[in-house]
Amino acid sequence: MFAVIKTGGKQYRVAAEDVLQIEKVKGDPGEIIQFGEVLLLGGDEVKLGLPTVAGASVAAEVLEQGRGPKIIAFKKRRRKNSRRKRGHRQEFTLVRVTEILTDGAKPTKSAAPKAARPKAAKPESAEPESAEPEAAESKSTKAGSAKPKAAKSKAAKPKSAKPKRGAAPRAGGE
Repeated sequence: MFAVIKTGGKQYRVAAEDVLQIEKVKGDPGEIIQFGEVLLLGGDEVKLGLPTVAGASVAAEVLEQGRGPKIIAFKKRRRKNSRRKRGHRQEFTLVRVTEILTDGAKPTKSAAPKAARPKAAKPESAEPESAEPEAAESKSTKAGSAKPKAAKSKAAKPKSAKPKRGAAPRAGGE
């Protein structure tokens, strides 16, 4: 069975277990959201809505809230020193369709409890246990291998015989 739903000004053909990237909708990862604007139900028997199918809805689980790639809008008017550069990242919601409901039925799957929802793993700070001996060794090696750095000198560049553009001729020069 499949359905055509409308959300965010766009239409999507969905079936159970489909993963979609749609325009941003409210909901935390793990929550179940419902799309009520079902335009068509397909399968053995096709139901066409006028404009929507009465009592039909699609339940989906929010997987992620994210932002798309950066899009740069650059506008330039030639010969006027007029430029405008603007960046934009469109927000989206990644959802997995759990079931297609008909006749006003409620979703059978419920949202995952907040404690069981997956969270981003925080990197653990790795501290070396024997930090003091390493510090003592590094100090002794640094002190023994200290070399004075030679000062860099700029070599004098010979001036070109060609006069600069728009410069006045030199007195006594050829």
